[in-house]
Amino acid sequence: MTDLSALTHGTVELSKQVGEFIRRECEHFDKSRIEQKEGFNNLVSYVDKEAERRLVAGLTQLLPEAGFITEEGTVTQTTDQEWRWIIDPLDGTTNFLHALPVFATSVALARGNEVMLGVVYEVNRQECFYAQQGRAAYCNDRKIAVSAAGQLNQSLLATGFPYYHFEKREPYLNIIKQFLESTHGVRRLGSAAVDLAYVACGRFEGFFEYNLHPWDVAAGAFIVQQAGGLVTDFSGGNNFLFGGELCAGSLHIHHPMLRVIQQHWY
Repeated sequence: MTDLSALTHGTVELSKQVGEFIRRECEHFDKSRIEQKEGFNNLVSYVDKEAERRLVAGLTQLLPEAGFITEEGTVTQTTDQEWRWIIDPLDGTTNFLHALPVFATSVALARGNEVMLGVVYEVNRQECFYAQQGRAAYCNDRKIAVSAAGQLNQSLLATGFPYYHFEKREPYLNIIKQFLESTHGVRRLGSAAVDLAYVACGRFEGFFEYNLHPWDVAAGAFIVQQAGGLVTDFSGGNNFLFGGELCAGSLHIHHPMLRVIQQHWY
């Protein structure tokens, strides 16, 4: 029988170790070693790749039978294992490359398509957000919960912008315009994992974005759910892990957010 508590503890400790490696590298990062993936503004560095290798090695020791879905492809991607780790070794790479202090590691463990544990470690503030199935969500061993704000006009929201699929730009900007007029504001931090962690602990009331990947959201979305929040795709369904679009929010804010999104998106 898989011991989720032991796996969660091990993942937290490993995420902190890899986060410390990332923090040290940020202090003297050589920008000449930046690489481009698809699209001129989709960037990667040796730090992303080495962080992923370290996570894969450590997680393999924790659960040898599990496969992997990873952003940087340093290990063979798997689709048929019962257990799979879903990893973003450095969510917020562009921030990291510009020494902007919002970036994190994101690790989730899924059984089939159901996430069983999630860990987001924000490197700069050394905040570790984590949860496992059937338990509360925590930040640095302190229990967290989503915001209790009751109305959209009491809310601060977060979003992100895609690296491509710009054909959706106009409806997306219209959504943002309406939220700017009806909330305390919309922030774009540059890390979906951090945005979701901040929804989970009540710093944001909601987060929405499209053109996402599983490694961007698997851990953070699960932590939001365990902290008492709601997570759906833009249609209100459950296909947010692999469907590319996500709306996450506190109990009172999620549905008003979704109504605004649906007015413009479909």
